[in-house]
Amino acid sequence: MPLHPQAEAMRARRAAAGTPPLYTRTLAEARAADLADLRAATGGGEEVHHVGEFTVDGPGGPLTLRHYRPKPRPADAEPGPALLYLYGGGWALGSLETGDAVCRALANATGADVLAVGYRHAPEHRFPAAVHDCWAALDWIARHAAELGLDPDRIAVGGDSAGGNLAAALTLLARERGGPAIRHQLLVYPNTDHRPPTGRDGGPEQDPALFNRHSVAWYWSHYLADPADGANPLASPLRAASLAGLPPATVITAEYDPLRDEGEAYAQALRAAGVPVELRRYPGMPHGFFAMPAVLDDGRAAQLFAAERLVAAYRRTEAEAGR
Repeated sequence: MPLHPQAEAMRARRAAAGTPPLYTRTLAEARAADLADLRAATGGGEEVHHVGEFTVDGPGGPLTLRHYRPKPRPADAEPGPALLYLYGGGWALGSLETGDAVCRALANATGADVLAVGYRHAPEHRFPAAVHDCWAALDWIARHAAELGLDPDRIAVGGDSAGGNLAAALTLLARERGGPAIRHQLLVYPNTDHRPPTGRDGGPEQDPALFNRHSVAWYWSHYLADPADGANPLASPLRAASLAGLPPATVITAEYDPLRDEGEAYAQALRAAGVPVELRRYPGMPHGFFAMPAVLDDGRAAQLFAAERLVAAYRRTEAEAGR
């Protein structure tokens, strides 16, 4: 279908304003603009019961974790499920602030605690620094689940765009290292392969007012110190020798997104490896729509779909309930 009317209106507003693409700006300008754009498109953030921050030791120094608790948890309550959500931004942009509204929405929609980590950014800290930071956060959460009131057997990972890439990398590391157990992986239009993105030449996905192929190349150029690093499965999960034994997955893609094909290829590769996968493409949507519910109705619809999938994944099996 054509670009959705709501997405076309957003594109037209940017074009009329003469908003330059992020990849034509300095990093400082791009980071500030990214935050401003997302704040406008998210509609603010939903109220949750509690938001707190704390630091843990990371491989490059202290890491800040933000903890979203959607509802009060009595002292005698059973441990609850959790989601480690990794914000997008091409490994170079993004922050705990840009991911804040999505984390709040997912916490409320799932009833699960959501944790986010302020991982190091490229090009100041190139691959695999962000992977190592996210791993340190996951490992800490799993080891300290009891004191957080969380069930270590019901921890999911997720993220959008570069955050989806990092979430997929965590599942590969967890399999390689024998844990922590990951209940589910939520991958929202993830980068999965360092390659020229596919798409229809001249289509809306190439519009300079939208995320496009130039954007993808710009982000990869900041993330990788050496293009050869793109062959590493922790940078390009689609290149892993095997995807067998990874957690069940939900993969969300957008029709007008240069990352669409590689996200869907990853879903198909997971399925071929025997991993249960639910893949959903949103027609007429551009990259980034998941975080834009204030201007794109399908952004909210996709968040609710993701929440449904997580809630189903968090349900205890009979064996777990009998422990």
